Amino acid sequence: MALTKPRIIELLLITTVPVMFLAEQGVPDLWLVLATCFGGYLSAGGANALNMYIDRDIDALMDRTSQRPLVTGVLTPREGLVFGLTLAVVSTLWFGLLVNWLSAALSLGALLFYVVVYTMILKRRTAQNIVWGGIAGCLPVLIGWSSVTNSMSWAAIILFLVIFFWTPPHYWPLSMKVKDDYARAGVPMLPVLASNKVVAKQIVAYSWVMVAVSLLLTPLGYTGWFYTAVALVTGGWWLWEAHGLLNRAKAEVTGAKLKEMRLFHWSITYVSLLFVAVAVDPFLR
Repeated sequence: MALTKPRIIELLLITTVPVMFLAEQGVPDLWLVLATCFGGYLSAGGANALNMYIDRDIDALMDRTSQRPLVTGVLTPREGLVFGLTLAVVSTLWFGLLVNWLSAALSLGALLFYVVVYTMILKRRTAQNIVWGGIAGCLPVLIGWSSVTNSMSWAAIILFLVIFFWTPPHYWPLSMKVKDDYARAGVPMLPVLASNKVVAKQIVAYSWVMVAVSLLLTPLGYTGWFYTAVALVTGGWWLWEAHGLLNRAKAEVTGAKLKEMRLFHWSITYVSLLFVAVAVDPFLR
């Protein structure tokens, strides 16, 4: 269970299931929801296990990850590798045979992108790692839509982009908090290479684009007043928090007074509320 990183998968499912409601414009088939969630857990769990296998050397150097099972020796690297590969194969077949093959392809693509592009190529080489590597975390949105329709649409692509622009300002505040960990492990997260002010400016820029993209669903006819109201209120609060962080960074506030984790915690609440609104909106139109 620890190898699958269940707390991260919770967020992925939060962005998958509501999109199924939007695609169905109502309540999707319960079996399909369960099959999609279980397949998504297997796929993301396999990706996370393989990530721990590849990153076990740097995980041992960081306080935040020093208790992971491949670091402590609870499991051997071989066991972690076999477990991850097994979940990758089983999840792809599960999606293909019980949901549809488009969803299976998207699921496998997300796994490969996270393991190969993010973990093996980007993470240790560039400060843009979380920006482009975050694409893997956007694909569950497309999987949720395709599981219902066996196709794609602009609604799914817009929500994909919301998560794409959400990921950096969601993760960078946490990286600011634990940047010493990343520096010790030689991982070039943006807060390791740039000042708090530079990072906060990037957070604000991505935040504005994220909120703007989130509001595109309504003029294109995919959502109504309820989603729009939730997107405006939660997005407005996000921007307030992001600009507050920038102001504190400009004032060269450091330590606990920087309060960077306020935005990190709010980012989880934001995406949860926004996607609940995606699910509820079809019933209020």
